[in-house]
Amino acid sequence: MNAARNGPAIDVSGITKSFGGKVVVNNLSLRVEPGEIYGFLGPNGSGKTTFIRMLCGLLKPDSGSGTCLGLDVMKDSARIKTRVGYMAQRFSLYGDLSVRENLDFMARVYGVEDRRGTVDNMIGRMRLGPYADQLAQNLSGGWKQRLALAASLIHGPELLLLDEPTAGVDPKARRDFWDQVHELAGQGLTALISTHYMDEAERCHRLAYISYGNLLTKGTVEDVIAGCGLHTWEVSGGDLYELAAELKKLPGVEQVAHFGNTLHVSGVDAGALRAALAPFMAKGAQTFSEVPTSLEEVFISLMGTSPGPQGGEAAQGGRA
Repeated sequence: MNAARNGPAIDVSGITKSFGGKVVVNNLSLRVEPGEIYGFLGPNGSGKTTFIRMLCGLLKPDSGSGTCLGLDVMKDSARIKTRVGYMAQRFSLYGDLSVRENLDFMARVYGVEDRRGTVDNMIGRMRLGPYADQLAQNLSGGWKQRLALAASLIHGPELLLLDEPTAGVDPKARRDFWDQVHELAGQGLTALISTHYMDEAERCHRLAYISYGNLLTKGTVEDVIAGCGLHTWEVSGGDLYELAAELKKLPGVEQVAHFGNTLHVSGVDAGALRAALAPFMAKGAQTFSEVPTSLEEVFISLMGTSPGPQGGEAAQGGRA
């Protein structure tokens, strides 16, 4: 019986983890529903990797409670491992084994029945056929990524935990990857995916953003943007570099960013922001128009208000 179908795939509360007395994940609570693609965002050192490793049973939380696929995250780590597919940040398969040999090895590890049939099916499913007998170390970044995803799926998991799976691959490979993830979600698989890419965050059903181990916001993209309360103006015209330098000094202006031939100027206080822009509007040298705030602008704003680091994952030699 699939425990996740009778409740959330992930439902944890107050999860905390420290290394050497330094807090890496601080009282984090998260709920992910079955079949959901949940984006997990945050800067390096924010605690993403540590949290994912706790969910898949590789690390035990210091405190907190909850379930992963209906199993207790504090007591059932061995059982959780068999039902979760984990894809690490760095390619962790064997470079001196072929694609087929890597998949066969992973099938052995998980005790998969009919290994040969399962491996053949996965090679076809992931379109790895032309590379089946090629050494993994000779694959391009995109094909290594596809092999790693295939390996995480080989035992038929109910939940995928993917840690920055598209880092270092080209845009087409990233798009292909996300198409595959959405296809899997359509078949009922749940995915928690950490990423640095804002366009990828927008592909998720819901998302959470953490900084220095603390949860700053969560919800749909629309919820997160609305909850931030940030207002943004787009400025086009001449002398934008000089204008940007002047605007950054003014009260009410929290962000000034170049976007091609325009500036985006943002602030939480709509009145103060407009007052800061008003003298420049009156000059008529540039064109000003209010535009929707982007997810990237929201996260930059959140970073500016987040609490300071508590040691971060540098304490254990890892990234977030």
